[in-house]
Amino acid sequence: MAETSFPLGSLIVVGANHRSSSLMLRDRLFVEDGDVPGFLEKLRRAGVDKAVVLSTCDRVEVQAVDDSADGAARITLALAEHAAMKPEDLEDQIYVHRGEGAVRHVFAVAASLDSQVIGETQVVGQVKAGHRLAREACMCGGALESVLQAAYGAAKRVRTESAIGERPVSIASAAVQLARDLHGDLDRCAGIMLGGGEMGELVAEQLRAAGLGQLTVVHAQETRARAIALKLDCHWASLDTLASDLAKADIVLAAQGGRRHAVSADMVRGALAKRRHKPMFLIDAAIPGDIEPAVNRLEEAFLYDLGDLEQVVLAGRATREEEAQTAWRIVDEAVAEFLRGRAERSGVPAVARLRRHFEVVRERAVAEAGGDAEKATRLLINRLLHDPSEVLREMAASAGGDGETAERLLGRLFRFDADEIDTIDTDDEETP
Repeated sequence: MAETSFPLGSLIVVGANHRSSSLMLRDRLFVEDGDVPGFLEKLRRAGVDKAVVLSTCDRVEVQAVDDSADGAARITLALAEHAAMKPEDLEDQIYVHRGEGAVRHVFAVAASLDSQVIGETQVVGQVKAGHRLAREACMCGGALESVLQAAYGAAKRVRTESAIGERPVSIASAAVQLARDLHGDLDRCAGIMLGGGEMGELVAEQLRAAGLGQLTVVHAQETRARAIALKLDCHWASLDTLASDLAKADIVLAAQGGRRHAVSADMVRGALAKRRHKPMFLIDAAIPGDIEPAVNRLEEAFLYDLGDLEQVVLAGRATREEEAQTAWRIVDEAVAEFLRGRAERSGVPAVARLRRHFEVVRERAVAEAGGDAEKATRLLINRLLHDPSEVLREMAASAGGDGETAERLLGRLFRFDADEIDTIDTDDEETP
């Protein structure tokens, strides 16, 4: 797509992402939410009136509209000053997109196609958060606003027309997906977390965020159980009652990592009997494992350890990579549609002027005809066609007597069939 046809003015994107830069640089460039208003004001003082700042662990970038030739340089300077660096220190690690390339980039970011993990659902939320801060600072509107709104529409299409976000790509999200596959809505489910390892807490947080109705923390140290329960806003119980409490658990999350199995096959068998064989989903997030592997041989017990969850994650990532091709096609279609719409709207003022011109000529022809409709229409036709006819003759002459170009132009403007026009009797008409 040629930038010469780009109708949005000077849309420009300057930034650093996980492909272009090091983590160290992105850490220095990172703009905290509380600092975004000040950074936007810095851009405003530098002459950039419309801008959105997107700052995440994957990227730090400025999406802006700037008509000047040095817009990218001024944005780069602002980023460098924020990072306490020199602009030349950023040159090899930042990217600059302009015009149609910038539109495609903004659409791809919103659709999570430019992320380290393709298809992550929180990306569009991050874009909207940056958009909201720009609005609050009166730094969004016009072309930038229209691009962002269209990008959200493209992101929604990607979600609904592709399977890019359907498979989990993290251990925690895989655990949540498997729990839902077994139990459906989690709001009616109860869970027990044994221990309090980092991975266990991460999975527990995801389960809670996914709507898990009840969670009870069990720990060898009751003070730790109370602290973790407070952090997760849930209940706690004594380790002494674990065997009996298992019968109440639809989901068991083990993250203790002791030297022996804290949950045996016999304990789970007894719990299943009390549950009348209602299924249990068990997640062993500990190293070494907390749940006896023999549990997997029990009917209605579904045990997944970290290795199993990693396999689910790998399958999810492979699926997303396959779906990325479909998603990119959707994005490219959305970009083309957006640009076409903008180009069509750019012709509206010219059409309006043409209509006003025709109306003036019509009023004069009607007044001069004195109520004679036939005379008025002939005057109108002749006067409207006079100047275009002169230009068409000049075009034909400049083409060496070949009027084919003029005929094609007329066919496009009026959508007529030349053969049909040739059959109309024009002997009595005055040639313009």
